[in-house]
Amino acid sequence: MNGYVKLALAGAFAAAMANSAVAADVSPLLRQDPQAVDAQDDWTFTVAPYFWMAGLSGQTSQFGLPTVDMDADFGDILSNLDFAFMAAGEARNGRFSVIGDIIYSKLGVDGETRRGILADNVEVTSETFSGLLGLGYAVLESPQGHLDVVGGMRVWSVDTTISFNGGILGGVERSDSATWVDGMVGLRGKYSLTPEVYLTGWGLVGGGGADIDWDVALGVGYDFNDRISAIAGYRALGVDYSNDGFVFDAVQQGPILSLAIKF
Repeated sequence: MNGYVKLALAGAFAAAMANSAVAADVSPLLRQDPQAVDAQDDWTFTVAPYFWMAGLSGQTSQFGLPTVDMDADFGDILSNLDFAFMAAGEARNGRFSVIGDIIYSKLGVDGETRRGILADNVEVTSETFSGLLGLGYAVLESPQGHLDVVGGMRVWSVDTTISFNGGILGGVERSDSATWVDGMVGLRGKYSLTPEVYLTGWGLVGGGGADIDWDVALGVGYDFNDRISAIAGYRALGVDYSNDGFVFDAVQQGPILSLAIKF
């Protein structure tokens, strides 16, 4: 894998990772229960750090270079990952909710050049921040679960830096970056199958800075007690952004694991 392809994988993976993580169960078994809704008059808060084992496919272009096709599994991406943080959150009061999702990732590639004339080696670093803030309203609510309509904004910020060490280009450093905002709408929800086991999921779509930005997932959760639960599921997201030669057109998908803490 040459240095530019590694750069492409790093940049596109970082951009593709940046998205939401709180959303929709569309079970037809949900039913309205006004008395149960009225009884909920206090705010509850949930924080859910998560780990997403996703592969990546698509196209990318940076630094004015030609578009490159990408196809990497999670192992390829993990080998270049320096640091990542992913967490979702919710504040809920009756039918109303405020949701959020933050993802930060830093990937690095360090490769030797073929002849060492222009440079002895090249370092590529890609950093991405993604933040989602949304508001939800439960159109269906019962003791078994809820189905929310969601609207919000997602901010993406991607910065890729190439540094040359040794040779003629030693000490030269160049960066290419993009920041954009997408409006998002969709559904999110939860439905209890038993007192401990529940289904949860989401479906969001939008655009603005990107031509399209979408994110879907479905998971199964288990309540250990009133405050702590674990969720396992599958998530897929896609984004198509291009501006002035900076391109991210990628789909990322794979298993996702989360630990939810309520207080």
